[in-house]
Amino acid sequence: MAVNIRISLNPGLYLKDPQESDLGRRIVKHSILLLEELGFEQFNFKKLAEAMGSTEASIYRYFENKHLLLIYLVSWYWEWLSYMIQIKTFNVEDPRKKLEIILHSFVSVSEENPAIEYVNESSLHNVVISESTKVYHTKEVDQENKKGFFLNYKNMVAQVAEVILEIKPDFPYPSALASNLFEMTNNHIYFADHLPRLTEIKAKSSMKEDVEEMLKFFVTKLLE
Repeated sequence: MAVNIRISLNPGLYLKDPQESDLGRRIVKHSILLLEELGFEQFNFKKLAEAMGSTEASIYRYFENKHLLLIYLVSWYWEWLSYMIQIKTFNVEDPRKKLEIILHSFVSVSEENPAIEYVNESSLHNVVISESTKVYHTKEVDQENKKGFFLNYKNMVAQVAEVILEIKPDFPYPSALASNLFEMTNNHIYFADHLPRLTEIKAKSSMKEDVEEMLKFFVTKLLE
């Protein structure tokens, strides 16, 4: 069932907020599906316009280029994940239970919460798995960081790091562990599908459950 949730993102990512109009929401919807199908390299605004039955000019009224559109979509996922972690851990007192919920959310939140009509969370998760490193592994990362483009990611990592410190206050690398757990989730799903010699995770129906068990293994060893 669709719900009325507004995701707050850096206004520097867009020229016009796509959440505020039917056309903008269609741009978001179709860009996710097309990025999942084609990949970032083959994706462009001409193909997006054709897919949604509109014009390139209409898309350029919302986004300056496809790189900023990709940052917007990945930032949307970061913020959505942070929101769902907050909801799922609300009133949970045990920090180890909180972290278990977080790890499960890393793997499965997109499947468990189909909530916003114009965003296919499962497809967006696939885009994040395949394309998210292209958001910040760029020559412009320092300038974009100064503009606050990655604040949603930083806030989500800080949220997880805080739980890690609840479990083990003297743990020296809470942010590093938090970001690595998130990146491990996506990397090993990707590796299982495309570079299987880089992981013990197998591309099978239980793949996400296996990734979750792997994350729990590392957390248990590091936070004993």
